[in-house]
Amino acid sequence: MTRVVGEDQGGMIEEQWARVRGHLRAEVGDAAFRSWLKPLTLVAVKDRAVRMAVPTRFMRDWVTSNYAEQICELWRDENEAIERVEIVVQPPARPAAKPESAPHARAAAPALAALGAAKAAAREAEASYNDLSAPLDARFTFENFVVGKPNELAYAAARRVAEARSVPFNPLFLYGPVGLGKTHLMHAIAWEIKARYPERRIIYLSAEKFMYQFVRALRTKDTMAFKSQFRSVDVLMIDDVQFIGGREATQEEFFHTFNALVDQNRQVVVSADKSPSDLEGVEERMRSRLGWGLVADIHPTTYELRLGILQSRAEQSETQVPPKVLEFLAHKITSNVRELEGALIRIIAHATLVGRPITLETTQEVLHDLLRANDRRVTIEEIQKRVAEHFNIRVTDMHSARRARAVARPRQVAMYLAKQLTSRSLPEIGRKFGGRDHTTVMHAVRKVEELKSLDPAFAEDIELLRRMLGV
Repeated sequence: MTRVVGEDQGGMIEEQWARVRGHLRAEVGDAAFRSWLKPLTLVAVKDRAVRMAVPTRFMRDWVTSNYAEQICELWRDENEAIERVEIVVQPPARPAAKPESAPHARAAAPALAALGAAKAAAREAEASYNDLSAPLDARFTFENFVVGKPNELAYAAARRVAEARSVPFNPLFLYGPVGLGKTHLMHAIAWEIKARYPERRIIYLSAEKFMYQFVRALRTKDTMAFKSQFRSVDVLMIDDVQFIGGREATQEEFFHTFNALVDQNRQVVVSADKSPSDLEGVEERMRSRLGWGLVADIHPTTYELRLGILQSRAEQSETQVPPKVLEFLAHKITSNVRELEGALIRIIAHATLVGRPITLETTQEVLHDLLRANDRRVTIEEIQKRVAEHFNIRVTDMHSARRARAVARPRQVAMYLAKQLTSRSLPEIGRKFGGRDHTTVMHAVRKVEELKSLDPAFAEDIELLRRMLGV
């Protein structure tokens, strides 16, 4: 280790350094001191400059940017001859092969102590990041995320951020209604970065927890530690940022943290229930900053995407769930993915615990409260839409003059269900199907009833549609 030299030889410089360290710790707080300043070692005082060493380049850059001026002021208070402070990288020396017998073993001791201090500081810093960051859900990975048109842009952007060596766009802003997969993608990004780049420091937490940490730092007068922790990460991920709306002090701190990270080319990922421009109670400058990078929205799920999600989850559970049950759930539960997956978990758990097979009947029994909450008055338009989806034709075919069986049969089914499930008269139903006569509707009803008695599979289709429509 380089010997400390200076105009004032002996113990005076060491005493000054001890006082500087004490003042520094008092000013920045214990957490920041342990993370960044404890590993500092005094190398030399020469030519009116103090040279100090840290073990890594990253630590040198951070200390120089955030604490060099403060350290210099404290040194000037102790020694008027000091004009500047230099922070250098000095990796700790390796221990000798036989320290007990080697003559230079005692000389290596300070370097070994510095190495131990640096490692301890790194462990403490890592522990502080882990304390701040919310736990990640092992289920929420890219492999378990079902992609469809409503979420393909958000998924592609999330993968790009997770896999890139440098920041592709900053910030990545994901938004959409509750339960469509924003949190899943946030967790997936964190898992992927941890796997690919384990050296990167990540903080993932909700906006509410960010606010709580900030308020606690204000109470304990430890805001310097708060700033140093959040502004030294490689990836900052804030979920549900809409909750900082109306909280001016938290917005101010988040604004400066955001700017500091973007200026250092550190990745920021944010999620919300609305686009940046629509966030209520958020300052204009903050909304503008959040829209700087890539804004990716997640649309409400389609029937195909909901069915794909259910099929994927059923496969993962290794439970045989009849396709008709999955189709029924995909049609009936359209509010959000979380509720959809919860419904599947309930029917699988019921089948496993009670020992009854999974059928449409047992599904309705188990989910009666959930299905009732999703029930509403059935309209002819809703019937036409459901039947068209089920038979893979266009809704406009319900009103067209086409007579091909692939179109005519679903049209008859829709007329039959309209007669069975609504209070509309036959002429009213006919008008909803392209102005057809009431006798056409009567023929459709008779034909469907006949086919139901002859074809069990067709009868099952009609029953499935009836249940999808909430009856």
